[in-house]
Amino acid sequence: MNIRFAMARKGVIAVAVGAGLALSLAGCSGGDGEDGKPETSAAASKDSGSDPSAQEGSDEPLAELKGEDGLILKLTSARRDAGGFVTISGELKNDGDEPARLSVRTAGDETEIIRHGTSLGGATLVDSTGKKRYYVLRDTDGRPLTTTNMPRIKAGASIPVFMQFPAPPTSTTEVAFQLPTFASATISISG
Repeated sequence: MNIRFAMARKGVIAVAVGAGLALSLAGCSGGDGEDGKPETSAAASKDSGSDPSAQEGSDEPLAELKGEDGLILKLTSARRDAGGFVTISGELKNDGDEPARLSVRTAGDETEIIRHGTSLGGATLVDSTGKKRYYVLRDTDGRPLTTTNMPRIKAGASIPVFMQFPAPPTSTTEVAFQLPTFASATISISG
């Protein structure tokens, strides 16, 4: 492997890790979960306290995607971050009558992501104008920068979720959001 390529790759991964850590720290509520244990990443992806954009200030979600077993993914924001990333936030709700667990297929089919458990690592953004597909970012250990280790969701309950992607060019304001086992939708990127 070319040394310059390897060093450049490490730099990109380091930036992704730094952004993911900053996002995790900003999203933490600063407390423990109800059971006294530290919150998992599913619970730690709460609102980061940033100024709401016009789309975040309204009760209208960007999209509601139906999945298997009564699960509904409501996307509430898609924001460009200063570091060249897009962070998508929302909630996963169980609209069914029975407890439900997110399908393992939502993690995608990449071995590196699958080995880190249940996640939204299979999500992609598709820029049809630029003819590019953007995959969920990963840290240096291959963990996807998304909500992970999601619990079984009780009927009627919901959990906050997030996913982080490389940002498309600033001229791209709409992308198709895709996640295995869920319907796809076109969403607008703000910021």
